[in-house]
Amino acid sequence: MDLVFLIPLFPALGAMINGIFGLFSPSYRKNHKLVHTVACGAVILSCAVALWVIFDFIVLNRPAGNIYEKVIFDWIITSDFKTPIGFQIDPLSCVMLFLVTFVGMLIHIYSTGYMHGEEGYYRFFAYLNLFMFAMLILILGNNFLMMFVGWEGVGLCSYLLIGYYFTKKSASDAGKKAFVVNRIGDFGFILGIMAIFTIFGNLDYTEVFHSIGTHKAFLLSATPVFGLSVVTVITLSLFLGATGKSAQIPLYVWLPDAMEGPTPVSALIHAATMVTAGVYMVARCSPLFQMAPISLAVVAMVGALTAIFSASIGLVQNDIKRVLAYSTVSQLGYMFLGCGVGAYSAGIFHLLTHGFFKACLFLGSGSVIHALSGEQDLRYMGDLKSHMPRTYWTFLFATLAIAGIPPFAGFFSKDEILFKAFTAEHLGNLRFILWGVGAIAAFMTSFYMFRLVNLAFRGKSRVSEERMHHLHESPANITLPLAVLGTFSLLGGFIGIPLIPGANVFHSFLSPVFGGHSLAATEGAGHESMALEIVMMMVSVMIALAGMLLAKKFYIVSPEIPERLMNKYKIVYTMLLNKYYVDELYEKVIINPCEAICRFFWKWDDKAVDGVVNGVGKFTLFSSFLSHIWDEYIVDGTVNGIAATIEMGSKAGKKLQSGYVTTYAFIMLSGLFLLVSLYLILR
Repeated sequence: MDLVFLIPLFPALGAMINGIFGLFSPSYRKNHKLVHTVACGAVILSCAVALWVIFDFIVLNRPAGNIYEKVIFDWIITSDFKTPIGFQIDPLSCVMLFLVTFVGMLIHIYSTGYMHGEEGYYRFFAYLNLFMFAMLILILGNNFLMMFVGWEGVGLCSYLLIGYYFTKKSASDAGKKAFVVNRIGDFGFILGIMAIFTIFGNLDYTEVFHSIGTHKAFLLSATPVFGLSVVTVITLSLFLGATGKSAQIPLYVWLPDAMEGPTPVSALIHAATMVTAGVYMVARCSPLFQMAPISLAVVAMVGALTAIFSASIGLVQNDIKRVLAYSTVSQLGYMFLGCGVGAYSAGIFHLLTHGFFKACLFLGSGSVIHALSGEQDLRYMGDLKSHMPRTYWTFLFATLAIAGIPPFAGFFSKDEILFKAFTAEHLGNLRFILWGVGAIAAFMTSFYMFRLVNLAFRGKSRVSEERMHHLHESPANITLPLAVLGTFSLLGGFIGIPLIPGANVFHSFLSPVFGGHSLAATEGAGHESMALEIVMMMVSVMIALAGMLLAKKFYIVSPEIPERLMNKYKIVYTMLLNKYYVDELYEKVIINPCEAICRFFWKWDDKAVDGVVNGVGKFTLFSSFLSHIWDEYIVDGTVNGIAATIEMGSKAGKKLQSGYVTTYAFIMLSGLFLLVSLYLILR
């Protein structure tokens, strides 16, 4: 575990090597094999060390308290505050560490095939390595300041990667949009961190969480804002940061536009790294959230609302990547729903399984786009199964997983979230609403995902003749990562088998992190009947199957039905297709007024600055004239006059030094004569 510092170090070195040599060496820039060897080698080494550290933590040297900390050096030191560069290994960071390094490694390997021949190849892999470094700092840091550094790092890298095709206006706009929207959420995150430091005088996780009892009275009794307790204000501020980073209502709008980046970037951002940061942060801060029931209710409601809202938009989207983007927003809502009802292990479990099947789906969509020479519209696909069998089967496995069909991974994690929501008695009747919203979102997820599969891989081919000539299965460096992720989409859920005592290994592994501060009916505190759990499980399966069968009916058996429904409910269809006009609403209500205010002050500032500059210029000119008079005639005249007088005296005195004795005798006699005369006169 002492080698934990190497895990983020390798990607940092990879980013530095490719960035510096690629920027200054044209020969290095053209050597694509060397570029991706450095980048992939860095991530493979990072993954290998990560797996060894996890094995060491779980099997060889399990530390007391299930927490291992490695301080590298003290970073910020003042009289009453010290923050180190330090790393923490515990069950939660182990889960995140495996997901980020393993899936990140597969995406790097995939990118060697997908990005082949792209201009700026070295730049892409430098950014990708830098992204990995920032995410690893975020999940491995042992204090809130380290988390914040990684938090801002992934935000910067998302801007660079989403806007990778910066000459394309839509891509550069999407990168800026992601950056600005995340800054809004980060404002809340910063406030939360500042409040934690103000109250606890420390930012170290262990110190803060262990001293909650000492500050409990103040955290619960003080009401600084709108009658809310201090801990509620802190957790809501932190959650505002999570809504930006993990794309929840109202700050979700950047994520669908992130599709403008290359497909491997979409997979990395949407599956394993950036968007999971908010969920990880809420889970990491669970001791604080457990003290704030209002905050937990807000987290659960925002998660459920986001899940159904984005799932409804995904029902009618035609861009294959945009369907998956709204799917990501919806699944993140599920994760927050799990955390909001206090089932943190269930939320993290879904985060893990989602990382597998969503990475597989995005990389699978990239394989399709690669084979179709850039085509992303589902209306111009169809019958790809016969041409791309490996891509099809892996994509199908991931679709079955996200839909919640047993025994695929998503079934276990999604079913647990819905069950925990239904049995969260501390939420009262709200639990039934949350479960109902989650169930409807699950039905929608199954429907739009099998709609995607049916339109892209089954039915009649709608591929143009030009693209049909080039249609082929993707190379091994693309399909191999798909096969690995497809396998995990099938088998990944078996670490969390319900009903059987002791079979939920994942729950047991995370219990040291979440087990000591759970509300009733969350992390194993409730003792629900097995019969109820079986019934709820069957309901979940029926919901998923209903969505799958309805999609088959609409797009395989009777493909005329969607067209008929679209014409009948044109207003609803148009609203969903245009994403409820949220972007347009934001533009009119927020962006345009802000832009108008900025332009007004910009013009005023421009005139004011010009006036000041001109005034200063005139004053400076006059001052220069006075300065010239003073320097030229007063200072220089005085100095030169004194010098000339001395020079004239020196020349006259010089003639007295002739060297003749008679001259000196004459001068002496003359002087003596003058002195005697003066004496006689004055007497």
